[in-house]
Amino acid sequence: MKRHFALALLSLFVLLSSGCAIFGDPTEVDETKGWNVQRIYQAGEDAMRDRDYDKAIKYFQIIESRYPHGRYAMQSQLEVAYAYYKKQDPVAATAAADRFIKLHPHHPNVDYAYYLKGLAVFNERGVVEKITEQQISDRDPKALRDSFLAFKELVNKFPNSKYIKDATQRMTYLVNTLADHELHVAHYYMKRQAYLAAVNRCKYVLTEYPDSPSQEEALIVMISAYDLMGLDDYKQDAMRVLKTNYPNSRFVTGDVPKDQKVWWKFWEPLLGN
Repeated sequence: MKRHFALALLSLFVLLSSGCAIFGDPTEVDETKGWNVQRIYQAGEDAMRDRDYDKAIKYFQIIESRYPHGRYAMQSQLEVAYAYYKKQDPVAATAAADRFIKLHPHHPNVDYAYYLKGLAVFNERGVVEKITEQQISDRDPKALRDSFLAFKELVNKFPNSKYIKDATQRMTYLVNTLADHELHVAHYYMKRQAYLAAVNRCKYVLTEYPDSPSQEEALIVMISAYDLMGLDDYKQDAMRVLKTNYPNSRFVTGDVPKDQKVWWKFWEPLLGN
């Protein structure tokens, strides 16, 4: 009796667990069923205005899958990249932009895809900086370089693009920030008496970022490092370059506040040389 009861329970369990197979899987209602492409695209635009980026991405991806050919599909691919950018998802935004570039290298708006790549990484830096309250020059510069290279590709390939002005301004900012990063590392090495490593970082600033405002400071760090290593000839060479290019430098004239408790302390003994 007990055995028959157990078998009955088992049969009931199997029946209940297979209910989905019998009655069909419950599926999410597709609200876009029967909509034409224009209506779906408008729904995506409305979702973007409402800042519901996940919903917008869903609509634009439906267009691409349901209407893979034509201008709406191509525009939807760009909209997906922009929506990911607005979501502050730089990885997905860059991937979507790259996909558009690969699929439509001669599209009249392909320059925007390059611009969006640079923006996505550029703004990701800003988000991280706000969250961590970390100075940008303290961070791994890979994201900065990736952003710079994306903008550089835009400038080189599309010199007449309407995004050039903004891209070049951001490139200038990125170059100066990358130079600041190298100097930050040089200061780190100076504090740990790794003077040769500090010199190498400064040389990198001088050669790779010749138009950055960090040139003067890079020379001063080099002078201090050479002095501390006892390399007087190299020190004097660097000092001549400093005096030639920055004759009014505080480190040439000696006009440095005595109570300034910052990195100048490394080369106070050099003033007047």
